[in-house]
Amino acid sequence: MAYRESFLKYLQFEKRCSLNTIVAYRKDLDQFEEFVFKTVGDFNVLAVDTKLIRSWIVDLMSRGIAAKSVNRKITALKSFFKFLLRQELIEVSPAEGVITPKVPKRLPIFVDENSLHHLLDDGYFQSDFEGIRDKLILSLFYGTGIRLSELINLQQKQIFQHEHLIKVLGKNSKERVVPYPRSLNTLIEEYILIRNATWGEVASYFFLTSKGKKVYEKLVYRVVKKYLALVTTLEKKSPHVLRHSFATHLLNHGADLNAVKELLGHSNLAATQIYTHTTTDKLQSVYKQAHPRA
Repeated sequence: MAYRESFLKYLQFEKRCSLNTIVAYRKDLDQFEEFVFKTVGDFNVLAVDTKLIRSWIVDLMSRGIAAKSVNRKITALKSFFKFLLRQELIEVSPAEGVITPKVPKRLPIFVDENSLHHLLDDGYFQSDFEGIRDKLILSLFYGTGIRLSELINLQQKQIFQHEHLIKVLGKNSKERVVPYPRSLNTLIEEYILIRNATWGEVASYFFLTSKGKKVYEKLVYRVVKKYLALVTTLEKKSPHVLRHSFATHLLNHGADLNAVKELLGHSNLAATQIYTHTTTDKLQSVYKQAHPRA
């Protein structure tokens, strides 16, 4: 589908969307095309109507696809047809009037503060290359709230030790600067020394595997899951749980919501407000314990 390829190039070069977004949108459009072929026996993107899109949504929901995933697919279609509209290939977008399924609110899962202090301070990590690297990975996740992709792509030149800051490239190629705990400088120095002694100073990326290659998603997930399992019984143990923990603990200690929004790299405040539910629960608990008439 030539129109689709033009759209994906538009996302990449003009909208500067992340690779993950482009891959996801391509997959969503492929799935829609496949559905149309099965339903009407042919696919003509310029002949798609609202009824066909609604039928696809019903099919997705009937197969147990989560509302959040369905909504992302609808967003992909809306963006695609908006692109065709801008190119004057269609006069009206068939996706414009489509209503998205309601997504149930889920509170963020986080690890309690004492458990993370226990993990990072009480000798759970070996003093070899992997042990020091793994401790720094978990410490950076919890100390900065950065995303998995931001940690994987981190380079040494993005770490400013004197200012205790890191610069990361977030979603939509948006740069932001995030402070990290001063105490991490010792661990950073320790990691740099053992990394350079093992692999030299030629590596482009900061975090390396035991073979000197750039770390990858599955490895980082495995590292985080392994160590969180030592201190928590939470079912989900992932880098994003540490990001949730970072935000929740900041708000619990009185951080401004807008400041947390900037630290997380959220584009709007609504994305950050999910953490206020958790902090409100804590405030209510403190109130009940402290107020004489509570």
